Amino acid sequence: MKITLLSQHFPPEIGAPQIRLYEVSKELKKRGHQVEVITAFPHHPHGIIPEEYKGKFYELETYDSIPVHRSWIYPSPKGSFWRRLLSYFSFTFSAFYSVMKSSKTDVIICNSPPLFLGLTGYIASKMKRSKFVFNIADIWPESAVELGIVTNKKFIRLAEKLEMFLYKKSWKLAAATEGIQEYLINKGKPQYSVFLLPNGVNTETFQPEPQDDNWLKKLEGENKTVFTFAGRMGYAQGLDSILHAAKVVQNKTPNIQFLFVGDGPEKQKLIDLSLELGLNNIQFHESVPVTEMPKVFSVTDFSIVSLRNIELFKGARPSKIFPALATETPVLYCGSGESAQFITEKKCGIIAEPENVEDIAEKMLYCANLSDEDQDEIGKNGRKFVLNEYSWEKIVDDLLINLTVDEGR
Repeated sequence: MKITLLSQHFPPEIGAPQIRLYEVSKELKKRGHQVEVITAFPHHPHGIIPEEYKGKFYELETYDSIPVHRSWIYPSPKGSFWRRLLSYFSFTFSAFYSVMKSSKTDVIICNSPPLFLGLTGYIASKMKRSKFVFNIADIWPESAVELGIVTNKKFIRLAEKLEMFLYKKSWKLAAATEGIQEYLINKGKPQYSVFLLPNGVNTETFQPEPQDDNWLKKLEGENKTVFTFAGRMGYAQGLDSILHAAKVVQNKTPNIQFLFVGDGPEKQKLIDLSLELGLNNIQFHESVPVTEMPKVFSVTDFSIVSLRNIELFKGARPSKIFPALATETPVLYCGSGESAQFITEKKCGIIAEPENVEDIAEKMLYCANLSDEDQDEIGKNGRKFVLNEYSWEKIVDDLLINLTVDEGR
């Protein structure tokens, strides 16, 4: 089968969409399928295009044996909503050049957000006479409205019309979570044409490792319980609650250490808040390559995954859950809904109420007081769970079944 993957983001950028696209591409090629990627020049998260791509409109390259068509984008790291919108639209249009340069294909899988890229995917499917699969990782514009990012009513109405148009015109819809899958079916898409394409994890890269001495020295974490947050530090993560909980914990015990690894629009605010709170039990570290993360988890007792207390997030499955579980690192999940349910059912973590400082602090202290045997059992449960359900091999197995079956005909 010939498969084209269309996405604004792809490695060497770091992030969940980038990793998902890369791992799925690699696994498909391993199975003998022809894969091409259409994406933008690297620009995330700092909004800076690397020197080797500057001044170019288009380039075809090979990334780890995967043909990758890259085209120009107006990079906007933070800025206003309208600047980000301009960034989205710049690639939505420039990607057509890559579409014309790409090979004939059987299926085009287009990743959203941004929603507008779906137009490129749909028109490209007509140009290539291929099937159009719209992959929804975040419901837009609903999520942006709930977070207060989009408030213009006319724009919201137009975006909702575009959303429904793309759902209607897609051959199939791929949903990142069961909550999104249910949403799409409720919007009128037949159940047989909506399937799950969740975040997963490379269970070979992410395995349990002995404690890494370098990270242990950085943390001064010997004989301490280490809680690590690794990933994008944005508004949606509600990390201010984690810092306030860290203050409560600091007042009760010196034996807990916090590590924040990554970047994001809220990072400086969090650093400022930690200084304001007088936290001496926290370290901030810049983003590290994916290959370094198993070493980070080797010195981590519990991986923090946090979301704000918003109804929309009850259907979320944050991608950062699965690498932690694959390394036998239990998760402290500060959230509710779908993810809280499977973490509880599979006994691979501890649940705290989102944005509830007292409850989060209480659960941190509970985690720190678990016996080594209990912690090991929780960790082993997590590894077993992702091997069975969230390895990329299992996810691509399911994807190929859905790409080859058309129950509506």
